[in-house]
Amino acid sequence: MKPTRAALIRRYLHENGPSSLAALSEATGASLPTLRRDLTEMAQQGIVTRDHGGAALAETHLREAAFEARENQALAEKRAIAAAAHALLTPGATVFLDAGTTVLQLARRIRAEPLALSVFTNCLPIAQTLAEAPGVKVTLLGGAYRPENASITGPLAEAMLESLWVQHLFLGCGAISDDLTLSSADESEARLNARMIARAAQATLLADPSKFGPRLTYGFAGAGALTRIISTDLPPETAAAIRAAGPQLILTLS
Repeated sequence: MKPTRAALIRRYLHENGPSSLAALSEATGASLPTLRRDLTEMAQQGIVTRDHGGAALAETHLREAAFEARENQALAEKRAIAAAAHALLTPGATVFLDAGTTVLQLARRIRAEPLALSVFTNCLPIAQTLAEAPGVKVTLLGGAYRPENASITGPLAEAMLESLWVQHLFLGCGAISDDLTLSSADESEARLNARMIARAAQATLLADPSKFGPRLTYGFAGAGALTRIISTDLPPETAAAIRAAGPQLILTLS
């Protein structure tokens, strides 16, 4: 199976849900016999589930596809935020990078412009991104794997955090409400984020403008617990509220 055709099948199933063989054939340009062979192979790999009339993404890969989709949203803004965060780093620093798609862009910036850093993370893609970056020592937290965010959470991860002290924490969040409460859709993520902030000398939130306004179920910190917030274009009233709450606000152009 050509990798490009497999990627097309995955993308189509992610965007359209369970689909017929005819729809997949039209979307990929593959004949029905070829498509049946592809889907049989993908089912054996655990990527899709089959029925007589079509296929759907398997649950684990559906979550992975959702992470990939989030990663590519507001990509220009995330890269600009990552560049501003990278400028704060100095050789020899001890850094924690949490599991977020904007923080992942910072990891990619570090790989492109390496510094001598000790990096701790609870994000599997970040650990993989930095694994061979020159001068970067990477430590991945242990614990329960959460595929929705490609992250490590739970009591084991929290216990490991209690033995750490880092100079810089760079974190994202699911949402920042109008009263500047940071929140997550997952209780274990929220609990771990709160512990990260407590174990860092400086805590920097990386958040594109789409994160401001909504509120998710589990709040874990107010803006006053942060050292700084890096974003792009924010409404003047939001920027003023952040500055009044205490953190330094860095706005960068995307």
